[in-house]
Amino acid sequence: MIPYSRQSISKKDISSVTKVLKSNFLTKGPLVREFEKKIAKTFSSKYVISSNSGSSSLHLACLAIGIKKGDIVWTVPITYAASANCALNCGAKIDFVDICDQTFNISIIDLKKKLKIAKKKNNLPKAIIPVHLGGQPYEQKEVWKLSKKYNFKIIEDASHAIGSKHYGESVGSCKWSDITVFSFHPVKIITTGEGGASLTNNKMYYEKMLQFRENGIIFDKKRLIKKSKYAGYYEQVSTGYNYRMNELSAALGISQLKKLKKFINKRNQIAKKYIDELKNFPIQFQKIEKYNLSSYHIMIVKFNINKLKLNYKQIFNKFRKNRIFVNLHYSALHLNPYFRSLGFKKKQFLNSEDYSKSSLSVPNYYDLKKSDFNKVIKIIKSII
Repeated sequence: MIPYSRQSISKKDISSVTKVLKSNFLTKGPLVREFEKKIAKTFSSKYVISSNSGSSSLHLACLAIGIKKGDIVWTVPITYAASANCALNCGAKIDFVDICDQTFNISIIDLKKKLKIAKKKNNLPKAIIPVHLGGQPYEQKEVWKLSKKYNFKIIEDASHAIGSKHYGESVGSCKWSDITVFSFHPVKIITTGEGGASLTNNKMYYEKMLQFRENGIIFDKKRLIKKSKYAGYYEQVSTGYNYRMNELSAALGISQLKKLKKFINKRNQIAKKYIDELKNFPIQFQKIEKYNLSSYHIMIVKFNINKLKLNYKQIFNKFRKNRIFVNLHYSALHLNPYFRSLGFKKKQFLNSEDYSKSSLSVPNYYDLKKSDFNKVIKIIKSII
């Protein structure tokens, strides 16, 4: 089976993890903090909080900016469930903004319209969670300007976009957001097995995320309510969660981070080959703006179904029968059963619904063999 994506693990990666197994710390050791410092330096952010998953990091971000019951949070329908769940798990109401039919990211036109209407109705969002789909940065500058005009916070779901850039600025610098969230799942650009990170330039948000990650417990002597003389004293000041990253994951992350540029260059090279091979076919690729560098976490192929003899289900099955593990990223979230139960319906977000009925993620990863790439191209051409 040729997967749509997969981790690339070297002997050095294995050695770094093995070394931890022989050390004194498997958790709450020095490597987690070292990994956080390296992330902060790489992406030019002041503060980093690692966690056990990207989903946990999104939840921490919502908690940090104070999302609570009754608040409204917007995201896009074409995303993983965690982009909405993080707000729902804080008691907030979720709503969506449709995607652009060219970039597949949040539509600035639709966002502006929705904000104007929301202001008139006095139900503006407390936060918006835009998604860097596939690693292509959304229009960060534009959304940032709107956040100042309409007074909402921005949490970047950059789970796909570690190593991506917008106008030369690294995604993760938080130049145009309050908090940026990365994921280190095995199919992402770099992996820690499972893991995530929240990046911010706001010290208060950093301290809150640190607190919530540690079950609501404060260890920092400067922040303790009661000043104690003994070293092991701590205080629980709120509820919280055990969202900590372990030392094994951190060791792997440190090793993987060294190869980030190499991984992204290879994914971009493969993406260019797809576009060159299929440029004359009824296929639409994600439009990557000239001022963006995409990490190409996923390689999206959008078929013009009306010009093909096969329907979407037949196309999907043909790949799978030929042992090419394509996938859909993603089924429009608002049409999933849970969101239907909240009142969302068909034809609310037309671009997202069309995307979900015609798009697939095809193989693109560092260790993709030339023969496997050629097989994928052959299948796509046979479909058309």
